[in-house]
Amino acid sequence: MARSLRQSKILEIISTHEVETQDDLVAHLKSANFDVTQATISRDIKELGLIKVIGSDGRYKYALVDSGEQGVSNKNINLFKMCVISVKALNNVCVIRTVKQFAMGVCSLIDKLNLVDVMGASCGDDSVMIYFPDNAKAFNATNTIIEILG
Repeated sequence: MARSLRQSKILEIISTHEVETQDDLVAHLKSANFDVTQATISRDIKELGLIKVIGSDGRYKYALVDSGEQGVSNKNINLFKMCVISVKALNNVCVIRTVKQFAMGVCSLIDKLNLVDVMGASCGDDSVMIYFPDNAKAFNATNTIIEILG
């Protein structure tokens, strides 16, 4: 479980910070109370398929690149299952509660699921809101997400 949570946190960190080196990533994880070594991070980077891309400042940073061909990997689904606490429909909104600080990663994964009729999604620290044009579509998507959680 610790590896999956750590890898989910890595995805969150690289989506919110421009991480240039493995040492930078180790520092971010340690500040989030993950006890890690550079060797562990190296394995995580390989497993997650992270690559270096040019950042907004022209320097290289770690990123997860979506090839467009690959849907959501089993690894991402497993991380999703570990981070989601509950899924409920409320009118035309699907509300997903997550482990604290993992909502951004869950929201990103929701985008990759390509759910039908999603108007948009937003997240806080521990919750994700997915907006639909009507209650029935929100209810159907909520059931789909619950099925994924198995």
